[in-house]
Amino acid sequence: MLNHNITRHIEALVFSSSQSIGTQEIILALNAVFNEEFTETQVFESIEQIKEKYNHDDFAIELVFLNNGYQFLTKKDYHETVNQLQLHRSKKKLSQAAMETLAIIAYRQPITKLEIEQIRGVNSDYSVQRLLEKELISIDGKAETPGRPILYSTSTLFMDYFGLNNLNQLPQLKDFVKEENTVGENVE
Repeated sequence: MLNHNITRHIEALVFSSSQSIGTQEIILALNAVFNEEFTETQVFESIEQIKEKYNHDDFAIELVFLNNGYQFLTKKDYHETVNQLQLHRSKKKLSQAAMETLAIIAYRQPITKLEIEQIRGVNSDYSVQRLLEKELISIDGKAETPGRPILYSTSTLFMDYFGLNNLNQLPQLKDFVKEENTVGENVE
């Protein structure tokens, strides 16, 4: 190991990052600060040390691999306490319309605003604008259709916010369909 303790520097990077931070970002930051070439192996060893440190009951947080990067999150034992704080800050909550719009974008991305409005059946200008302001969605280019409408996709902040590593972890429709909600006989 090198003279300096890179574990503390990595811990500071993860702590100060508002989103999950990947190993390549960590390596770039360390290389710039120390003017040395760090390897993924060195970073992974330090990350394991940090994980071990925060696994103790003395800490309310833990280091979690999320969205192809690392982030400090509250341990499950404290979720209810943190949830109470979030309830008091409910002014930042998404409206029902924004949640519907976000769900459509998440499952159908990249998608245009017109397609969102066709699915919802109402104008979605305000919802799309709010989601862009909250950085839960991002502009993903322009469609090749006439008029070249803007395409929207979920952002990395969306992945962090909902605790996803990839979009395959989104709940599937079959997870919500209950047998009593079906019409007719189920023939297989």
